[in-house]
Parts: sequence; structure tokens; C-alpha cells
Amino acid sequence: MTVLLEMKERLKLIYSKGEPFLLPLVKFLLAFVTFNTLNGRMGYMTQLDNVAVVLIAALTCSFLPTGAMVFFATIFSLAHMYALSLEVALVGVCVYLVMYLLFFRFSPKDSLVVIITPLLCALKIPYVVPVVVGLLCGPMSAVSVGCGVVVYYVIEVIVNNASNVKTMEDGEIVAKIRILIEAIMGNKAMLVVVVSFAVTILVVYFIRRLSIDYSWTIAMIAGVMTNVVVLLIGDLLYDINISVGGALLGSLLALVVAKVVEFFRFCVDYSRVEKVQFEDDEYYYYVKAVPKMSVSMSTKTVKKINTQQSRAGGRAGAARHTGRLNQSAGAGDRNMMDREGANRIVQEERSGQGRNMSGGRNTMDRSRSNMAGRNVRRTSGYVQNRSNVTIGSTVRQDTMENVTEDVSEDYEDFY
Repeated sequence: MTVLLEMKERLKLIYSKGEPFLLPLVKFLLAFVTFNTLNGRMGYMTQLDNVAVVLIAALTCSFLPTGAMVFFATIFSLAHMYALSLEVALVGVCVYLVMYLLFFRFSPKDSLVVIITPLLCALKIPYVVPVVVGLLCGPMSAVSVGCGVVVYYVIEVIVNNASNVKTMEDGEIVAKIRILIEAIMGNKAMLVVVVSFAVTILVVYFIRRLSIDYSWTIAMIAGVMTNVVVLLIGDLLYDINISVGGALLGSLLALVVAKVVEFFRFCVDYSRVEKVQFEDDEYYYYVKAVPKMSVSMSTKTVKKINTQQSRAGGRAGAARHTGRLNQSAGAGDRNMMDREGANRIVQEERSGQGRNMSGGRNTMDRSRSNMAGRNVRRTSGYVQNRSNVTIGSTVRQDTMENVTEDVSEDYEDFY
């Protein structure tokens, strides 16, 4: 599972970086496949059944909103209908106008659904649509799916009745329109599929919105079963010749696609569910928190080491260290010279004051002065030995304090 989550994060990162290029590419491919499918299914206007025209239209749709794709697909289909017969084009305009009013009223943002639904129906995998739409969209998206199903069956009716329309004379306008309208309104398979897909979307939507564990999985399974049951009931009532094997295989494919969509859109960990209850002045709140499953991507960092630069840096660091030691030693010698000069001045002052004393007092004072001088010299020697062992600002400060204390004690003893 960790590998899949890492792959998901990498795909999301790739998409976020290349979205300005990937989105137009996807729209171009979808438009190209849609227009080619229309030309291959109808193909009555040879001017449109051209790769250059399809490429130009697809490139135009790649830089426009998805609603432009619906517009171009409508123009392509109506052009083919007009090439077949003017009456067919009039019927197509009326059908598209009704669907446009319904679509614009209930689900104007589901243009992509209107394109994908007839395309998947033409590719014989229509059962993926209601399950995925129920997971990703709202209940009003059933109108968009219904419009896509109607478009597919209208094109099928026109293709199936194209030979009859061509054999009729130009003056039989009413007869042509009546044949097409009766074929569209009497198409029981279209009605069953529209109802089945609408019910499936509603079931999937309301179940996946429930506050239960594994709601998306339960919703997609329930939706697939509902779709198959409604189709079988419609087949029994109206004898529409639904392929049971195709319905079952299509439902299994719908489950697989729905699980992939769930992995990318709603990947959560139900083993770490937390329930929280709190209140305010007006309400009690019961919150169920389900954490998302995510993993941080492993990154590799390659560090290149240059041996020549490392050696040069080592020599430079050694030189800087030696310079700092020499500076510290020089500072220590200067401090030692200053302390020795101070000791000599103290000794001279003490000796001068001793000479001004009288008699036996002079002898005692000289002995004390000699003792003080010896103590100062011993202290100076101690400081010199101490400075030779350790060179640093803290040691020098402690040594200076010891010298000052000794000199003060000898000066008090002198007086």
C-alpha cells in the first residue's frame, strides 16, 4: 500500500507541475476521439470527414472551456444530419434545443459528462458512467447523463433510418419527420437506460454521503447491483434485448474504475476513526473524523565531494589555527611583561618608603619588604608557569586576580 501511495503522490506532483500542458493535451485527445467517432458513425458530410478538419477543431477545443467541445460536437452532428436531409437536421435541432434547456437549467457545469456519456456508449462500456458520476458529482448530474444517453440513441436512430430517409422524395417532409420522431419516442431501450442510469446515480450519491465506514465501496457495489437489476426489469417489461453478459462484464469494469477513482479522490484510513462531541449555546455537535491515507515521498540527495578542495580547505584551516595560536601566545607574552613591570614598580615603591623609616623599624620593614618581594616573585613565577600551560582569556583573568590579591596582602602587611 505504501508503494501505491508514493506513486499517487508522485502522480499528483507531476500533474501539479505540468497542469498547464497536461490539461490542454487531455482535452485535445478527448475532442479528437469524439469528433472521429462522430465522423466514423455518421460521415454523411465528406468535408468534415477529414483529419485536418478534426485536428483543427480538436486544437481549438484544447484551449477553450469544455463547453466549447459540446458546441463543436453539436455542430459536427448537425452538419452530418443536414448532409443526409434537411428534415433530419430540423429534428436534431429540436432535440438538442430541449436537451440544452434542461442541461442549462439543472447542471450547466457538467459539460464533460455530456461528452463522455455518448462516447462510452459508442465504445460499449456505458455502465461506468453512472457509478463514477454518482461518486464524483451531485444528484442533478443525472440530467447530464440522461442528455448524453439521448444524444447517443438519437444518432443511432438516424443512422438506422438513414436508408429510408434517402429513398423518400423531397416532398415527403412530414413523413420523414414523423418517422424520426416515432423512432425516437418509441425507443424503449433509451428510456430504460435513462431511468436505470438516473436511479444508479441517486443510489450511489446518497450512500456515499452516509457517515458509515467504507461508504464509497458500499455505494459503488450498491450502484452496480441497482443498475443491473433495473436493466433486467426493463428487459423483462419491454423486451429491449439487453445483453446480460455484457451488463455483468460492464458492471465489473465499472467497479474497477470506481475503485481507482476512490483511491485518487477518497483514500482514507478507517482504522483511525475519531469521534468528537462538543456543544455551544445553541447546538450539540457530533463529529466523525476520518484521516486521509498519505505518505511522504522518499527523496535521494547526492553529495559530490571534491578531494582537491577538501585538501586545500584542510591546509587553509590548519594555517588559520596556527595563526590563532601564535596570536594567543603573543598576547600571553605581552600580558606577562606588563605584570612583571607592575611588580617592579611595587617593589621600588615599597623599598623607597622603607628607607624613610627610622632605626630598628627600618630593619623590620626591610625584612618584611624582602619577604613581600619574594612573595611577589613567587607569585610572578606561578603566573608565568600557569600562563605557559594554558592560554586563554579566562585563565589570564584568574591569574591577574591572584596577582592583585597577593600584592594587596603584602601592601597591608608592609604598613
